Amino acid sequence: MSNKADMKKASHNRGVSLTRPSKTPWLTWLGVAPFFAFTLFFIFLPSASLLVGSFQNNAGQFTLQNFIGLLTPSVVNAYWVSIRISVVTALLGGLLGFFLSYAVTLGGLPQWVRAALLTFSSVASNFAGVPLAFAFIATLGRTGMVTALLKAWFGLDLYAQGFSVYSFWGLSLTYLYFQFPLMVLVITPALDGLKREWREAAENLGASGQIYWLRVALPILTPSILGAMILLFGNSFGAYATALSLTGGFLNLITILIGSQIKGDVLLNPGLGYALAVGMVIIMAVTTALYYFLRRRSERWLRI
Repeated sequence: MSNKADMKKASHNRGVSLTRPSKTPWLTWLGVAPFFAFTLFFIFLPSASLLVGSFQNNAGQFTLQNFIGLLTPSVVNAYWVSIRISVVTALLGGLLGFFLSYAVTLGGLPQWVRAALLTFSSVASNFAGVPLAFAFIATLGRTGMVTALLKAWFGLDLYAQGFSVYSFWGLSLTYLYFQFPLMVLVITPALDGLKREWREAAENLGASGQIYWLRVALPILTPSILGAMILLFGNSFGAYATALSLTGGFLNLITILIGSQIKGDVLLNPGLGYALAVGMVIIMAVTTALYYFLRRRSERWLRI
């Protein structure tokens, strides 16, 4: 009897502890205070400043001329070139990163190859700006090492064939250096999430490896792949220092045009620069929302 009474008392105590309202200590809120401060001072306040400045002229008066200026051919072309290079690098970087991640995750390669690729990807995905531009100029510039070796060993003159590291495709190639490593880092957890039981079930039902990938694996991975490519698009669309250092501002990108409008000596028009930045913020917000939606879709499968 005493044992039953003790069990009932313990059960009662457990029930009380489960229904007791939890209290969040102030130290927990203090721990996330830097995040809220960073969000306020580096996201919301700058965005509000851009929005206010986009409706002002150089005299500080209200105007809509800045947004009307977004329809000029040079501005439309800048957006179009930036979107094109972002789409190209997102697709190429996404495909290359996916196949590399598949090779080290499901392809049966040694574990040290996976560790080496992930380590390289962690470093290369954050390697951009002036150092990356200088590295490609020293490698594929008109007098770069690879350019000189190809001409000396194979008689192939890249620049005589129309290639230039300072052009659209040269900049795209430069962007791929940090695009495909980012894809590797993003898509590897999704590939790790493919359960062996799914493949075994498909094989037990008579499905071949091709049918498994077409009917099971790819439909599950599609939200993750598309979400990662959207992330690559935003990563390329917002790049500034690499493009400016490599092309010297001769390639009409929206980020370079914004810099010219805000701090330039010839094209100084801060209001138009703010309006251009607002357009970029809208595009980036749409890509972020799409990425978040697709990530939620992929997480539902990977939690099963």
